[in-house]
Amino acid sequence: MKKILLLSDTHGYFDERIKKYAEAADEIWHAGDIGTTAVSDSLKEIRPLKAVFGNIDGSEIRKEFPLNQRFMCEEVDVWITHIGGYPGRYSPAVKEEIKKDPPKLFISGHSHILKVMNDKKLNLLHMNPGAAGKQGFHQVRTMLRFTIEGKDIKDLEVIELGKK
Repeated sequence: MKKILLLSDTHGYFDERIKKYAEAADEIWHAGDIGTTAVSDSLKEIRPLKAVFGNIDGSEIRKEFPLNQRFMCEEVDVWITHIGGYPGRYSPAVKEEIKKDPPKLFISGHSHILKVMNDKKLNLLHMNPGAAGKQGFHQVRTMLRFTIEGKDIKDLEVIELGKK
């Protein structure tokens, strides 16, 4: 069983309240637009970090993290990318690959819109944790936490960090 804290779009801002949730997780996953290595380093000090770079991330972040992460967590095939879209509107960069070889859990960021939805055609779950940073049009900063146990994704919670 793995407890996951999922966040995105910190844009260089690390809210100290993230620590409490990160300490209760086994792993932290970041879906891009990290902003600074100070943010990723702070997260790595708490728990193991899996992350991807986003469109605002500079060369330091891009050297450390890939555009896509695809891996197994327990028995769940996970794909994390920053600009991925969502069921019915996948981005051109992932559209063909996701149709050809869909993961069980597809995670993206970028939109700053919290979204969790099933893709019944591809039999996958899509998650976008919204934005944990202060940059962007979102009004409330959000993250997600959930558990992966074997093939099951469960105990999903939305965490609100307050207004930006």
